[in-house]
Amino acid sequence: MVEVSTSILNVQKGKEADTFFALEQAHTDYFHIDVMDGKFVEKNTYQKMLEYSQYIKRISNMPLDVHLMVEDVKQGILDFSGVEPNIITFHYEACKDEQEVIDMINLIKELHCRVGISVKPNTPIEKVYKFLPYIHMCLVMTVEPGKGGQTLLTDMVEKITTLKQYVEENNLEIDIEADGGINLRTADSVKKAGANMLVAGTAILTANNYKTIIDELKHKSPKK
Repeated sequence: MVEVSTSILNVQKGKEADTFFALEQAHTDYFHIDVMDGKFVEKNTYQKMLEYSQYIKRISNMPLDVHLMVEDVKQGILDFSGVEPNIITFHYEACKDEQEVIDMINLIKELHCRVGISVKPNTPIEKVYKFLPYIHMCLVMTVEPGKGGQTLLTDMVEKITTLKQYVEENNLEIDIEADGGINLRTADSVKKAGANMLVAGTAILTANNYKTIIDELKHKSPKK
């Protein structure tokens, strides 16, 4: 089953509560929390996303899908574990070596969260293979991280296909999340490639009816 994680990065100021309630009623599966520190990526959304997450936690039971685009992964994990997210995803590229990747995986598990690892477009997917048995989700960035509203990089679809083949060949139970440029035009290709979690922000938040587009993202059949 395909799930939709709605990025709240560009929720209109002053309409946060209405938007969060509307997304919950539209049956988004997760709120996607784009955490940026102004260092790992140019934009800084750290405090805003912490405040949004705390607010959502007070008014909703919807699971939070936290995506850390930060240099200080450990501090990000500790800061956002307080909102009891369903999953915390960190970037492979933010870790100095393999031991740090393992340490971050273990820390997230100790905090009773599911674990995700994300890779940027230029990072070969093979770099994270050895960690897949120990995590719950692999997030493939289908745009350069740090900005909303970008166009999906089509060669990332092949990257998802490669990851999916490896997962199946090694009998791994892991979610594959695609993030960046996901809309009704691009969703089918990433689903067909093997992604079962789709992050969408602009496509959903600019739609007239959240439920209609979320349903279409989830259920529209990939072309054979």
